[in-house]
Amino acid sequence: MHEGVWSRVTALLEMIKFSHTVFALPFALTGMVLAARGIPGPTTIFWILVAMVGARTAAMAWNRIADAEIDGRNPRTAARHIPAGTVRPGEAWALVAAGVVLTLVAAWALNPLCLQLSPLALAVIFVYPYTKRFTSWSHYILGLALGAAPLGSWVAVTGEWSWRIVPLGLAVLLWVGGFDILYALQDLDFDRAEGLRSVPQRFGRGLSLKIAARLHAVLVVLLAAQIPLFGLGFWYALGVAAVALLLLYEHALLTPYDLSRLDAAFFTMNGVISVVVFAATLVDVVL
Repeated sequence: MHEGVWSRVTALLEMIKFSHTVFALPFALTGMVLAARGIPGPTTIFWILVAMVGARTAAMAWNRIADAEIDGRNPRTAARHIPAGTVRPGEAWALVAAGVVLTLVAAWALNPLCLQLSPLALAVIFVYPYTKRFTSWSHYILGLALGAAPLGSWVAVTGEWSWRIVPLGLAVLLWVGGFDILYALQDLDFDRAEGLRSVPQRFGRGLSLKIAARLHAVLVVLLAAQIPLFGLGFWYALGVAAVALLLLYEHALLTPYDLSRLDAAFFTMNGVISVVVFAATLVDVVL
C-alpha cells in the first residue's frame, strides 16, 4: 500500500515538475534578502516558501489540465501524465485546489497586503495557459507570473509596495520570456499546424533566437541596475558578470538549424543563473 501511495505522489510531483521550482524560488529569495537587507526571521522565510510552493503547484497543475488535449496531440508531450493516463484529472484538480489554499494561507499569515494582492497573482497563473490560443506574446505572461516572485517577497517582508523592486521583477519577466521563446522553438511546426501562437510560430527560428538574446541582454542591464538602487557592491557585480557569461554560453548552444542542446540551454543554464543571482545578492548584503 505504501508503495502505491508513494508512486502516486511521485507521479504528481513529476507532473508539476516540482524539481524545477529552482527556476523561480531563488529570485523570490533575492527579493526577500533585498527587502530585509539580510536574512529575515524564520517565520517569514517559511511562509514565503509555502507561498512559492503553493502558487507553483497550482500553476503547473492548472497548466497540465488546460493543455491536456493539446498535449495529447503533440508527439513531444503526448506522454505527459494526464494525456497518458498516469494521473487522473481529479488528482490534478486536487493539486490545483491545494496549491491555491497554500498560497492564500501563506499570504494571510504574512501580512494584509500580501493577502490583498494574492488573487491578482493567482489570476495571472490561471490566465496564462490560454494565452497561446490568441496571442504570440504568451511568453511574457509566463514571465509576469514568475516576475511577481521577487515583488511578492518584498511585500512579504516589508508589508508595503516599493517601485525599487520593480526592475528585478522586470528582469525576471525578460529572463523567463526569453528562455520560454527558446523552449517554444521545439514546437514550432506543431503550433503552426494547430493554430497556436508563439514568437517562433510568428517570426521563425532565426529571428526568435535574436529576440530571446535581446531580451536577455536587457535582463543583464536590469540586474546591473540593482547596484545603485540597493547599494550593492563587488560580489553582486561579480554575480551579474557571471550571469552575462552564462547567457552568452546558453545562446551559443543553439542555432536555427541545431536545437539538439536545448535541454542544456533551458534547464541547466537557467537553473544555474537564478541560483547565481541569489547567491551573489546574499553574499553582498550579508558580508
